[in-house]
Amino acid sequence: MRVRGRRRKSVAFFIVLGACLVALAVALNVGWILLNWREVALLVLGIVFFMLIITGVVLNTIFLIREIRRNEQHDAFINAVTHELKTPLASIRLYLETLKTRPVDEPQRLEFYNVMLADSDRLLHTVEQVLRAGRASAQRRQRTAATTIDVGEVVRECLELTRVRYNLGDNTLHYADTLNGERACVAGDLDEIRAAVSNLLDNAVKYSDKEVNVSIAVAAPDKKNVVVRIVDQGIGIPTGQLKRIFNRFYRAPGRFMARVKGTGLGLFIVQSIVKRHGGRVFAESAGLGQGSTFTIQLPRIYTR
Repeated sequence: MRVRGRRRKSVAFFIVLGACLVALAVALNVGWILLNWREVALLVLGIVFFMLIITGVVLNTIFLIREIRRNEQHDAFINAVTHELKTPLASIRLYLETLKTRPVDEPQRLEFYNVMLADSDRLLHTVEQVLRAGRASAQRRQRTAATTIDVGEVVRECLELTRVRYNLGDNTLHYADTLNGERACVAGDLDEIRAAVSNLLDNAVKYSDKEVNVSIAVAAPDKKNVVVRIVDQGIGIPTGQLKRIFNRFYRAPGRFMARVKGTGLGLFIVQSIVKRHGGRVFAESAGLGQGSTFTIQLPRIYTR
């Protein structure tokens, strides 16, 4: 909190400094023009010099503010990753110490094992997210090795994994297939497509607030594209944040957003994967409390 306070003071200082420099430059330029209005050549040079000063001050201020915000995002990411790594490790250690120090009956022992396995999965998921984000940054413009992927099968698999991971009932996740028995195939990396769909499903469940009600549909609106659309009835997204949420480390502000733990990498990974596969991903929301819709569009291929 102290670091954030110091950074906010730094931002305020540079903004005030920039405003003062702009005001001083305006005053000097206006005074100079009034005193030397007959000297046209010098007047033109003064105007050019004035515009260069203003441009430099504005660009410098913008750069400083962006750097401070980027550093704050990096700090938030480190804190989030530290929490996501430390919490399951502490839980696993606690259960192991309990098993070591006192006798436990068989049902309770099995319960401890299940909890430790769940914590291990959470730990592994966090590590995979960080590693995948690093690969996404390094390979942003590289195309993936092409294998044929049935998008419908991948979505159904991810749906069942999400249902098991969050222990959800049958009426929480709904799958719709509008392909009329056809296969919707794309060319790409199976693990990456699965990771993109899983990340969107995880977000839909985590940000559903009180009750989980998520719909996912696979469609082929034309002969060239396959569309995966995930709709939730959760807390929604402010209109001004719809594009920023795909930035690395970025997490939309809000009380509920702060309660949901995360690294700010999920949507960045989704966008990187989809772009490498020649597609696009975008978000839609009517605002806070109105739910959200995430759409993946990928180029379709046909198989015999």
